[in-house]
Amino acid sequence: MRVIASSSLIQTEKATFGAGCFWGVEETFRNLKGVLSTAVGYAGGTKENPTYEDVCTDNTGHAEVVEVEFDPSQISYDQVLDVFWSNHNPTTSNRQGPDVGTQYRSVIFYHSPEQEAAAKSSKDKVAKSGRFNRPVVTQIEPAPKFWRAEEYHQRYLQKRGQSHCAI
Repeated sequence: MRVIASSSLIQTEKATFGAGCFWGVEETFRNLKGVLSTAVGYAGGTKENPTYEDVCTDNTGHAEVVEVEFDPSQISYDQVLDVFWSNHNPTTSNRQGPDVGTQYRSVIFYHSPEQEAAAKSSKDKVAKSGRFNRPVVTQIEPAPKFWRAEEYHQRYLQKRGQSHCAI
């Protein structure tokens, strides 16, 4: 993917993560140096063009995800992965905090063989680190179609003057 910025060509990459409610996940990634854009949406399910209400039924198979576009000359995919691992609990299956359901699962959707290898390596490293006393259950899957969430979900916390979700 190429993006024109400041009269020069910049090579960008895309990363897609599910790590619980997408509002807080987006805010975390949006504020990183080197991240050019974020969008919240749904991925990994069976329903075409799902709505928030559809996904909340826990019947579509979609995860709430954040699609991150970044400049790898400013932040590497490995650094983006480190942020992913540091900002949710990868040992809880289908839940983060009070949010329960498959839409809140921990998942990395990779966009290239290089991302797949990096994601698997980072998961192994986190699992062996001793940081968690339970198995890491994060799924690593090829990036499926990304369905952008409704506009009111985009930059949800920023629009409300909040920096994180209150649990």
